[in-house]
Amino acid sequence: NTWRIVLPDNGRQWKDWKQASTVYSRNRIQTTKYTWFTFLPRNLLRQFHRLGNLYFFFMVVLNWFPQVEVFHREITMLPLVMVLLFSMIKDALEDYRKYQYDKTINFTKTRVYDK
Repeated sequence: NTWRIVLPDNGRQWKDWKQASTVYSRNRIQTTKYTWFTFLPRNLLRQFHRLGNLYFFFMVVLNWFPQVEVFHREITMLPLVMVLLFSMIKDALEDYRKYQYDKTINFTKTRVYDK
């Protein structure tokens, strides 16, 4: 029987880490979509792939021209800002829950038996 040690990716320095890291790949799990730096651009890109959000954005842009202005500019922006804000909050909470779950899994000690 041969034994293989699988170390969790928790940032700790193990005494045999150099030996194990040259033979085996990392076992870190990541299911999150965003990081702190990519949240805003990636989330806005995902939001504007929806047809309804593009429609409201088009209405906001159209209303900034004085010849076409129907409502006050700020009132036209309100539905779009509210939808984007609520969607961002929902996505941030979902991603944070995924991050917590990934962290729980990544810090679990694991032993694999090869036969």
